[in-house]
Amino acid sequence: MTIRWTYAFIDRPIDQFDRACAFWTAVTDTRTSRLRGEQREFTTLLPGQDADACVKVQGVTSGGGAHIDFSVDDVADFTGRAMRGGAEVVAGHAGWAVLRSPAGQTFCAVPWHGEKVRPPVVRGTRLDQVCVDIPPYAYAAEIDFWSELLPGWESVPGSLPEFHVLTPPGRLPIRVLLQRLDTADQPLGAHLDLACADIDATAAAHEALGATRVRQGAHWSVLRDPAGGTYCLTGRDPETGGLPR
Repeated sequence: MTIRWTYAFIDRPIDQFDRACAFWTAVTDTRTSRLRGEQREFTTLLPGQDADACVKVQGVTSGGGAHIDFSVDDVADFTGRAMRGGAEVVAGHAGWAVLRSPAGQTFCAVPWHGEKVRPPVVRGTRLDQVCVDIPPYAYAAEIDFWSELLPGWESVPGSLPEFHVLTPPGRLPIRVLLQRLDTADQPLGAHLDLACADIDATAAAHEALGATRVRQGAHWSVLRDPAGGTYCLTGRDPETGGLPR
């Protein structure tokens, strides 16, 4: 079982779909593809012609946040591995599947269509990570699940005790960060992380596009996009995704 490509999915309320697309195409220097789905609720953010897409937007009827799609050689094999690890299939489709991790995080298995060139850094930033926010009681089991599901990915503790990083091999564009929440009553969810050479400059640029700064940390900043979804700007190297030396 080989994971050939990864996609970050931006999930936003369907009545905010257009606002989400306008903001995230500006942030990632992309354009939207033809709309897909029964409600025209799916689009791919297309980079320049020399790179392959790795971000999509979905309009949802409830909730929001983010999830990751794994493009694989064999969807059935990947789905079977996930189920043996404790995942469940939420929806099966012709050639692809929606699954849920043991803690409840949604992700998808989709066929690979030859993607291989990740988009470039855009004005000192790169959208390169989906962070899964996990209640404390489920954190250890999620680390085990994702580490087993993603063979060949580096699975190591993060810079702080509440983080665990899963980094893909090669040039796959989206990696996974597992974050342990502070208390059991905080709900499971997921959000996007951007690696930034200059967090303050990036935050100011995003605010000019309609984002709102929510919270500031020592090496990260939480923002809310115009469609109401939160995401993080993090002080990581946009080329490697790792912390600066």
